[in-house]
Amino acid sequence: MAEPGLAVRRKSRPSSQRKRSRAPVQPSVGSSPVARKRSSAGGEGTPPAEPPYCNDSEEDMFGDYDSFCGNDSFLAQVDDIEHKYLQDKNTDVKAAGEISVGNLQSGIHQKKQDNFSASENVSVPKADKGGSCEVRDRDLVDGNREPAESLLDDLPSSQLLYFEKMDKLTSAFRTSADSKGMNECMNSSSDKIRSPSSYCADAEHRNRPIDFSSDSKCVLLKTESLKDHLKSAMTGNAKAQTLQVSKTKQLKEAVLSEEIFVARKAIESSCVDIGPFYGLPSKVKDLFRQLRGIEMLYEWQHDCLMLESLQQRKNLIYSLPTSGGKTLVAEIMILQELLCRQKDVLMILPYVAIVQEKIRGLSSFGVELGFLVEEYAGSKGRFPPIKRRVKKSLYIATIEKGHALVNSLIETERISDLGLVVVDELHMLGEGSRGAILEITLAKILYTSKNTQIIGMSATLNNVGDLQKFLRAEYYTNNFRPVELKEYVKIRDIIYAVDSKTENGFTFSRLLNFKYSSYLEKADPDHIIALVTEVIPNYSCLVFCPTKKNCENVASMVCKYLKREFRAHREKEKQDLIKDLKNIGNGSVCPVLKQTIPFGVAYHHSGLTNDERKIIEEAYSSGVLCLLACTATLAAGVNLPARRVILRAPYVANDFLKKNQYKQMIGRAGRAGIDDAGESILIVQEKDKHLVRDLVSSPLENCYSNLLLELTKGMQSLLLSLVGLKIAVTCEEVNSFMCGTLLGVQQQLLSKEKSLSEIIKDSLENLIEKGLLKGRISEKDHNSKCTLTITPLGKATYKGSIDLAYCNLLYRDLKKGLEGLILESNLHLLYLATPYDMTSSCSPDWMIYLRQFNQLSAAEQKVADIVGVPESFITKKASGQAIRKNVDSAVVNRLYLTFVLYTLVKETNIWNVSEKFNLSRGYVQNLLNSAASFASCLLHFCEELEEFWVYKALLTELTKQLTYCVKTELIPLMEVAGVLEARAKQLYNAGYKTLAHLANANPETLIKMIEHLSRRQAKQIVSSAKMLLSEKAEALQEEVEELLKVPTDIPGTH
Repeated sequence: MAEPGLAVRRKSRPSSQRKRSRAPVQPSVGSSPVARKRSSAGGEGTPPAEPPYCNDSEEDMFGDYDSFCGNDSFLAQVDDIEHKYLQDKNTDVKAAGEISVGNLQSGIHQKKQDNFSASENVSVPKADKGGSCEVRDRDLVDGNREPAESLLDDLPSSQLLYFEKMDKLTSAFRTSADSKGMNECMNSSSDKIRSPSSYCADAEHRNRPIDFSSDSKCVLLKTESLKDHLKSAMTGNAKAQTLQVSKTKQLKEAVLSEEIFVARKAIESSCVDIGPFYGLPSKVKDLFRQLRGIEMLYEWQHDCLMLESLQQRKNLIYSLPTSGGKTLVAEIMILQELLCRQKDVLMILPYVAIVQEKIRGLSSFGVELGFLVEEYAGSKGRFPPIKRRVKKSLYIATIEKGHALVNSLIETERISDLGLVVVDELHMLGEGSRGAILEITLAKILYTSKNTQIIGMSATLNNVGDLQKFLRAEYYTNNFRPVELKEYVKIRDIIYAVDSKTENGFTFSRLLNFKYSSYLEKADPDHIIALVTEVIPNYSCLVFCPTKKNCENVASMVCKYLKREFRAHREKEKQDLIKDLKNIGNGSVCPVLKQTIPFGVAYHHSGLTNDERKIIEEAYSSGVLCLLACTATLAAGVNLPARRVILRAPYVANDFLKKNQYKQMIGRAGRAGIDDAGESILIVQEKDKHLVRDLVSSPLENCYSNLLLELTKGMQSLLLSLVGLKIAVTCEEVNSFMCGTLLGVQQQLLSKEKSLSEIIKDSLENLIEKGLLKGRISEKDHNSKCTLTITPLGKATYKGSIDLAYCNLLYRDLKKGLEGLILESNLHLLYLATPYDMTSSCSPDWMIYLRQFNQLSAAEQKVADIVGVPESFITKKASGQAIRKNVDSAVVNRLYLTFVLYTLVKETNIWNVSEKFNLSRGYVQNLLNSAASFASCLLHFCEELEEFWVYKALLTELTKQLTYCVKTELIPLMEVAGVLEARAKQLYNAGYKTLAHLANANPETLIKMIEHLSRRQAKQIVSSAKMLLSEKAEALQEEVEELLKVPTDIPGTH
């Protein structure tokens, strides 16, 4: 594989070599075209010539000169120059006008023979406001110049600044005629002269052309001598504090700007030019090395990035096994779009946890390379996003938030700003309502923006042809895996290797070599202990279990029979982990985890809180925990690989395992760079043997459109937003759009009973009946050109991303709330923000219900009456009496969940609340997350309906409370990606109380002050804080510029 160009790096020099004069550096062969012009941009291993205008603190200011006073020849030279200057008033302007940057760099003792020849040029990069790189060529010293010019070339910058000072003194004596003539002369030369201090912070007021009038002689006689001035100036320079902007940093920024400029030019042209690193600055390669430890790309990654289809900006689907390195290719394409093509990028990921992980991982790149990383997950995200004038944005979003973001960009006619959309886990298209939303999002992008490129990736794709037609995409696949995966199946105590070449799909591998007592055989009939002890504690292991309870049972059982020496492995770190979990739970820790963690074992499922899940994942990644008993959600979530993966049974809950799920789970086996091979073992009962044989030999499941199966979240939701966004407003236009969806591609497979146009007609009529659309649809002609319009309720529904199944009910609840909203506390408001879709899974404990009701104030108890749950109903239910009055069970359940949220917002402790209501911590956490997200949707819904203006301010504050659910002072810290409550408390107690504190923190200091914080985590926290601070500052700056913008339609100006 061809090695892409390396970055220019500065090597430190011994102090004995720190001289002011420097020999010219030859340009590197591997440099970019513009970089080859720069004398300062050397190749790898060559120290770059450094600009003279900002001294590093380690630079010797006077070189070999211990005393400038002791150098008589030098001072005589100064006198001679001064004398010549005063004699010849006609040459001074000319001399000043042709002072070159090259000679200023050479310093006061640079020899003429060290200069470049007259035929060579130096290019000085100058970053403009837009971040582009402007290159100006300056002629170097010409050997045939006037004597005064040559002498002035040897002067230091301090003397040239002295000449400027003299010019200011003489300006008062000029006659108007002389002044006018001189100004014209100087204006013509001002573009040629650039002060070398222009890169420094105070350059603006010093970057002026040198100017003398004809009367300067008389003024010079009255001022101090040049020699005295030079002495005092140089002494002052020696005493002056070093500027805090280092030359190394400036040089790196200059090289980065120049390479981005070159990369942009290369991309704009039709030729294939990968530049230093696939069209990106070499700094990107350095960042991948520093932040990810990636030295070079796999061969398939190089091939994929060099595909002709990508060069032509065609859409692309690529598929590789799990752990193959798919994400790195996507990230390089994202950086190309942001830096070189200067377009925004949307990255769609399946889960909130993965979005947050990616935010943490890419914030460092954003800080270093000058783009913004914005989170769109849960209740976070701004619609429409702020339009940035300078920096470009990378939006990292969940499926639902990605759809809302695309809607807002279409509505504001900014969809063309989106240069690239990357979809991870593209097979999610076939998974229920979330698949339907993803299909809708991609179909809208394809229809409304012809210049937006779509990249989809997945490890589990089968019917790629349909997806290619839908996305109009090329396809790339490879079977590469950095670590070999060996698949096994265990039946009784025999392990078989999966072998597709044999008739029955299995070949004998080995017998389990582990002595079981009769008692242990009963406790562990599946021989899990034998399988895990072959790898732990020196290697890691994952055991996938069908249910959450099964996870906890397996973890407990394994620890019960492990030898005591397992406790000794990293014992102190495991004790620290238990201590951290206790702090998270305000003194409480799960008894199962308390028992298992000393052995290096834990469970991982949705029953954990966000804080617990994060801390367990970190402990597993660092090797403190060596075994996790987990559910299938871990396979599709954050990246936690293992040496061995064991599947406890071929089931997820009560459903038999699908091939896609199986592949996701076993794909976690084998860690690149750590393991030589990974292995998966599926434990099978005799009764399931034939099903498992089909499972391992069958192809992956096909990916089918869910627009018809998920009617309210699919087809009807799509049609409503099409009309609302004016993408399609007649039946004819709607039919045309639908032909471009995945459903349109697969319509003959999926809609056998009715044609697609009939399904569209039925759905539109349903929307009209619900009062979401207005218009008439002809019975005879489905392609009627009658225009459809959206109602205010319809607009509020699609903009709030409200499920159409609940939109009318929500409107009625909000309308009823206006009649008597109880604001003594936020209980009534919390009821309105309690998600409708969680009521079906709620089974109230009636004694707890009554106890919580009795703790409410009289005004709060009135809320129950208003929503339709009288006290008498709760009392009778708690006492087991018969209920005659009919009460809506959905309302009763919803109010019970509201009591949970109300207690949680007051106490801000999930552990206490889960115990109080006898619910699992994970259920309470999930309720809180869902309520925060629904409150955000509710806010957008109310913003579209004038009658609900009163809810806007109330819901804004409530959304923030539900999102963080902590004491107010911790909220600024928890806005940073990856900082949850436990970490926020640590940071706050250590004195990091604001976002600015974190953004300016030293990671090394953080490690010392915050317990159990790794260097990688510290760097990610600081980078994320810097990114968030930069994003907020940019938003304020955009607002200021918008306010100060002069309107083009001021009356009387034309």
